[in-house]
Amino acid sequence: MPYLYQDSKARLPALPRAARAIHSSGKTYKELKEECLHRGVLFEDPDFPACNSSLFFSEKPPVPFVWKRPTDIVKDPKFILGGATRTDICQGDLGDCWLLAAIACLTLNEKTLARVVPLDQNFGPDYAGIFHFQFWQHNEWLDVVIDDRLPTFKGRLVFLHSAEHNEFWSALLEKAYAKLNGSYEALKGGSTIEAMEDFTGGVGEMYEVKKAPENFYEILEKALQRCSMVGCSIDISSAAESEAKTPFGLIKGHAYSVTGINEVSYRGRQVQLIRIRNPWGQVEWNGPWSDNSPEWRSISPSEQRRLSPAALNDGEFWMKFEDFKLHFDKVEICNLTPDALEDSAAHKWEVTIHQGSWVRGSTAGGCRNFLETFWTNPQIRLHLTERDDGQNDCTFIAALMQKDRRKLKKLGAEMLTIGYSIYESPGKDEHLGKEFFRYHPSKARSKTYINLREVSNRFKLPPGDYVLIPTTFEPHQEADFCLRIFSEKKAITEDLDENVAIDLPEPPNPSPQETEEEKQFRALFEQVSGKDMEISAEELEYVLNAVLKKTKNIKFKNLSLISCRNIISLMDTTGNGKLEFSEFRVFWEKMKKWINIFLQFDFDKSGSMSSYELRSALKAAGYQLSNYLLQLVVLRYSDEKFQIEFDDFLNCIIRLENASRVFQALSMKNKEVINLNISE
Repeated sequence: MPYLYQDSKARLPALPRAARAIHSSGKTYKELKEECLHRGVLFEDPDFPACNSSLFFSEKPPVPFVWKRPTDIVKDPKFILGGATRTDICQGDLGDCWLLAAIACLTLNEKTLARVVPLDQNFGPDYAGIFHFQFWQHNEWLDVVIDDRLPTFKGRLVFLHSAEHNEFWSALLEKAYAKLNGSYEALKGGSTIEAMEDFTGGVGEMYEVKKAPENFYEILEKALQRCSMVGCSIDISSAAESEAKTPFGLIKGHAYSVTGINEVSYRGRQVQLIRIRNPWGQVEWNGPWSDNSPEWRSISPSEQRRLSPAALNDGEFWMKFEDFKLHFDKVEICNLTPDALEDSAAHKWEVTIHQGSWVRGSTAGGCRNFLETFWTNPQIRLHLTERDDGQNDCTFIAALMQKDRRKLKKLGAEMLTIGYSIYESPGKDEHLGKEFFRYHPSKARSKTYINLREVSNRFKLPPGDYVLIPTTFEPHQEADFCLRIFSEKKAITEDLDENVAIDLPEPPNPSPQETEEEKQFRALFEQVSGKDMEISAEELEYVLNAVLKKTKNIKFKNLSLISCRNIISLMDTTGNGKLEFSEFRVFWEKMKKWINIFLQFDFDKSGSMSSYELRSALKAAGYQLSNYLLQLVVLRYSDEKFQIEFDDFLNCIIRLENASRVFQALSMKNKEVINLNISE
């Protein structure tokens, strides 16, 4: 599938209130709603119609679903009833527990919730069947508008619903998120941290519980205190274990929310507790400190009231922290960033953002295991100058996110395995070549390559210049990506996407005395052209192919007529569409240089070169291209196996030289205009 080049220059994070309306009509939520009220109709969203394509892309509904508005389901629908709380989230017949766990965490922070779920919506007098929600996507907030038709079966909501049957904010939020990702089916399976980031613009960190640091309890306590969102899960060893229930009432391969952490005085000692919520709204831990367990009867009534242990089977429960570490395997923490909230709380980060692409044949080089192409990946320079307070090193988090893979599920896309490496910069202000990576080890790297939407890790490095290489694990895999650098102190980042530059040698001046080779060319010229000693494109094709066939170290296929027409366009100084012998002599000197460059990068002497070597080959010819131009050139001149034959290489060089002449002519003209203005 095609991928557009993404300009990866550093950007500032999105402003808190700059949500962009994305409805196909170009109208905002307010404009659409006012239009419906004026016309006296209920909104019907053409971008996400009430039909099967909005539900599933790979299957048909198992039962005939009926799309109904809340006003058709209950008599007195409410958007939010008694405040939006984690008990409003009950999973339906869709495998999106990861999303529901994130929504439960969302309810713990009123400001974060109000950002995602604008609270000025209801089923009151100005009801028009239209609602809107806001999500963060790759450095911008989007305002997603939906109608309120929801899939039902026998009068009940099929997917996410509230424990209160007349409350609909959570069901409508799920629909808006399904629209953002293309369908309800696109929400099947995922990582809680993915939705957490879309609700906050925050950055995720993942911990393996069994390998967590000794102060893990304090880490979780601090995360919840600063309104970070926290989720947890139990690993599975096979697909058969997915959603299997353990003897203690826990579900494997299932996403839970962490909603609280506290200590309680129990029999003369302090016990650390953690509160967990199952998005199913039922099925709970049945071990120590579970609902109605005897431990609660051994603490004071004031402690019971403070911790509010629920006796109901509502999916939420307390457990001892030691038991938590024993039974759970992963914890995901989403830390809020400056663009997430308006308040100026502590622990904010400096943020820079780069957008980029991995494109087959040019910038999709794969990981360091594939040295021949690894160096062609995008490269971002990181300049660390300010040490952490009282420390010798600089702390930063690098978060690499692959974009829109969930949205592209219907086209067969899956999450790619991604990661990155960080190298100490040699000080050059240019794209680093293959030989650098052959002899220099990385200074840091992502902990693992993994098929998650985002890979993020925290690092401490001495002040200095570094180069970060974001990659897929395998080469030739295409995707757009977003790289975010979070630093405790100001860090400067820039993309090593080289500026376009031309450094051509002076054109050779043919010697007045012809070489033996040129005498042979003259004889062939006279034979083909006649007395005027001028040849057409067709005649030039014959001459060049006749000469190249006699060259022993070249395995080129015949040059094409198009190439010969381009050669004449480049070298014809008289404008008659033909090539004189004097013009051919100048061209042949260029041609010999281009042949030598091509042979230098035709490593297996097959008559073609890898498209990944084109950057270096063009640089040897005097052309320095940006990633964007390089990607366009590769798409134009390489074949499906990422190979470029000499005829295509020649065409590329000639077109670049023609373009450089036009550019130089325009530059000279502009200089003349400037000088004229100055003289006036």
